[in-house]
Amino acid sequence: MSKQITNNIMMIRPIAFHMNEQTAVNNYYQKNEEGISPEDIQKEAQTQFDQFVDKLRKEGVNVTVFEDTIDPQTPDSIFPNNWISFHQDGVIRLYPMYAENRRLERREDIIEGLKERFKVNDIISFTDWEAKGAYLEGTGSLLLDRQNKIAYAAISERTMPNVLEDFCDEAGYEPVTFHALQSVNGKRLPIYHTNVMMCLGEEFAVVCLDSIDDLEERENLVEQLEETDKEIIEISEEQKEQFAGNMLQVLGSDDQRLVVMSSAAFNSLSDDQRNALKKYGKLVHSDIHTIEKLGGGSARCMMAEIFNPIK
Repeated sequence: MSKQITNNIMMIRPIAFHMNEQTAVNNYYQKNEEGISPEDIQKEAQTQFDQFVDKLRKEGVNVTVFEDTIDPQTPDSIFPNNWISFHQDGVIRLYPMYAENRRLERREDIIEGLKERFKVNDIISFTDWEAKGAYLEGTGSLLLDRQNKIAYAAISERTMPNVLEDFCDEAGYEPVTFHALQSVNGKRLPIYHTNVMMCLGEEFAVVCLDSIDDLEERENLVEQLEETDKEIIEISEEQKEQFAGNMLQVLGSDDQRLVVMSSAAFNSLSDDQRNALKKYGKLVHSDIHTIEKLGGGSARCMMAEIFNPIK
């Protein structure tokens, strides 16, 4: 049986973190920080990153950290789950990225470093799609129900149906697609990644159903989740804006379940929502406000789960 959650996480420590202009064109969560020097931004991001890693390790999560590089410049390298995914059969998959400077995040030395500890039987790449202007950004685009072989995906410029079909055919998943939207200057525009409005655990799903305007698509998603025995914990669009959809369930020491999120996400939740989540693990949160504000991503985006067997 495929495992849905893991004790092993890969994270990339930032070296020159700043707002990525190339991704800001369709990531409406990114906000520029006026009047703060690049050095201070980097220092804040690094401190927040280190504190987050420390919290995870104290809970018994095995975190493998790689340092980012100054050259080439990769301001979003802190979000590695978009370019790589790991699988229980020892396969690594690589993904086509929308922003050109994000393609530079794919590093051979990281894969070689992981091979020292984890079994890698095959590397399958979907990156040829970039030449055709088509993208699928890893587990940002794909919410993988690994137990039931379902790939949930909100269609956007970064999550395209043709690449999704290619992934599903190759990996043996069934796609469940929908359109998730957010309000931007009075218009409803696509949310850039599925994992901003939805999180999938072993027995639960956190989901912002209000972001799916098409009621048929919304109903279909609910049906799929209920058929696979997931308790749906609904969040509002306001909570989604605080990255309450960007959580991840992981394993800590002695197989203790943890539900990991940012402090902004945690603080946005009601007591009822927190109690619903506590059934599925200890709630662990960390303050990553600088990373969220300038990067437009949150806790889940920072963690690439490693399912490959340990050597």
